[in-house]
Amino acid sequence: MANAVLVVDMLRGFLEEGNPLYIGADARRIIPDIQKLLERELALGSKNFFICDNHDPDDLEFKMFPPHCIAGTAEAEVIAELSAYPGEIIPKKRYSGFYGTDLEAKLKKLKPDKLIICGVLTNICVMHTTADARNRDYEVEIPLDCVASPDEAAHRFALEHMDKVLGARLVQEVNHANTEI
Repeated sequence: MANAVLVVDMLRGFLEEGNPLYIGADARRIIPDIQKLLERELALGSKNFFICDNHDPDDLEFKMFPPHCIAGTAEAEVIAELSAYPGEIIPKKRYSGFYGTDLEAKLKKLKPDKLIICGVLTNICVMHTTADARNRDYEVEIPLDCVASPDEAAHRFALEHMDKVLGARLVQEVNHANTEI
């Protein structure tokens, strides 16, 4: 089997100006790299999963963060630049794409060679999804130019944690072929 690409929280609520948790223009720099990744992986027969925050209006997470990505709102939609790519939407209510979703069952059926995890925020949903994937014994690859966080120190910490503690492979995409770092 080919790979599974988990595109985490590339949503209007995080990546379009004017939303309460807009993470900034700098994070948008990963969009073209994610597009290249999706095109390459689709050509190889991989399956894409869009892992999407999809909160209830009274979600307990809103005690820590402003209300965002509420189910049925525009904020919970995949950004226009990625929405045309084929893939399955996996709505989530917590940081990990595995918690309370059917992602694990779908991956067990698919039996991918590895999971490629990209998106935002490196230090929150990307890292927690990676931890749960590694706890399920999946090989995980993180393309460095396809993850972002507005907090550079937290971004660096998360990358080091995913590499040194979780055992995810950090790779740099170079001309659509990755190299481990």
